[in-house]
Amino acid sequence: MKIDVLPVVMAGGSGTRLWPLSRLGYPKQFLALSGTTSLFQQAVQRMQALPDATLQTRAPCIVGNEQHRFLLLDQLREIKCEPSVVLLEPSARNTAPAVTLAALQAGADGGDPVLVITPADQTVTDADAFVAALRRAVQRAADGGIVILGITPTRPETGYGYIQAGATPADADAAAAVARFVEKPDAATAARYLAEGGYFWNGGIFVLRASTWLQALQAFRPDILDATRAAWSASKVDQQFLRPDGAAFAAVPSESVDYAVLERCPGSAVPLQMVPLDAGWNDLGAWDAVWQVAARDANGNASVGDALLHDSRNTLVHATSRLVSVIGLDDVIVVETPDAVLVTRRDRSQEVKQIVGRLERDGRSEHSWHRKVHRPWGWYDSIDAGGRFQVKRIMVKPGGTLSLQMHHHRAEHWIVVRGTAEVTCGEKKLLLTENQSTYIPLGETHRLANPGKVALEIIEVQSGSYLGEDDIVRFEDTYGRTSGG
Repeated sequence: MKIDVLPVVMAGGSGTRLWPLSRLGYPKQFLALSGTTSLFQQAVQRMQALPDATLQTRAPCIVGNEQHRFLLLDQLREIKCEPSVVLLEPSARNTAPAVTLAALQAGADGGDPVLVITPADQTVTDADAFVAALRRAVQRAADGGIVILGITPTRPETGYGYIQAGATPADADAAAAVARFVEKPDAATAARYLAEGGYFWNGGIFVLRASTWLQALQAFRPDILDATRAAWSASKVDQQFLRPDGAAFAAVPSESVDYAVLERCPGSAVPLQMVPLDAGWNDLGAWDAVWQVAARDANGNASVGDALLHDSRNTLVHATSRLVSVIGLDDVIVVETPDAVLVTRRDRSQEVKQIVGRLERDGRSEHSWHRKVHRPWGWYDSIDAGGRFQVKRIMVKPGGTLSLQMHHHRAEHWIVVRGTAEVTCGEKKLLLTENQSTYIPLGETHRLANPGKVALEIIEVQSGSYLGEDDIVRFEDTYGRTSGG
């Protein structure tokens, strides 16, 4: 009989260390930082490769943030993946409650699948080796234990936690007992770990039966289990989404998988093993890591977009909206977006979180939103603004429709530059094509839709005393939203 396997892709991270490209509204797991697909899509596709003669794999369970629900669905559609369920966390409570939601949902039908749990924001260069290691882990976890993947270290890294194996596996197919987990070391300690051997990076990838996780959590953190079960029991189903009760989930203690369970397993009654993984793994946790996995020229330079480098070495330039030129820079990161530019030494790229924290404390929007904001119907790009006006470029996907809404403080002019627009303005409904325009008076109920087969693009000119996104009174929305554009 084949082993019943449920992949669980954890897609709720914020990825702030890759600012300004990664932001709360569009975090790194949805970016194509390595290859042509996003890190989230790569994680799902690796899980789709799991089935073999001994494993029967279900459609993946996705655990994500309420704010990113339409991004998740859009990216799953692009790779033609239909998830078994998308669990939406009402608030961020760390990874232990997220895994608990997945385990409770996995057993809701009376089954007890082996959960293969992976973050959505990592990359590997050897997908075959990755899948082979996961299959070995599944075979061992099917017997009731917990199996964690230990990443074979390639350098004395201070940015990762480590796993110390009880005995170094004799070969790549073997599993080892876990002696202990070690917090992120300093440089000297990391170098010693590499020299001694028997230490592996903790990549947050682990495998176990749903019941094993619930039993371990009951033993170590019953408060998390009870609170998460209460939130899950009051869940509501909305199309492809399963939403735990928001108030109950907010009361769940925030804790990581490692602290709640895994680090308590060595020396306990809960069996924990490690399968080594040597597959070119990288969690792209900082811009220096992006440089490490990028294609580089003879001088060690890597570039994305319209970039020119002269007399520079071991430097990464990531340009998204304009030409970026650098001269005489060594070991530097330059990241350009339409509204922010980051320049840092490679060895200090982890410190970008200090900038993000400063932006948040100062109440600036650049820590969470790009100038270009994605919506379920498409996107808008705020291309200019002044004291009483704002100009946006708006794209509506074929079949997409904005909410039926009105504004108290602004009027809008719409000019179609591509496609066909269906415009509702009060009691009137009209079709506009390229180079045609219309005016939406202040206080008028209106809606924009794309009835065509190609993307609709318009230029919107707003004028009024207040132009914030919260000046929207929504009467009806195809996507079930109560706020936002």
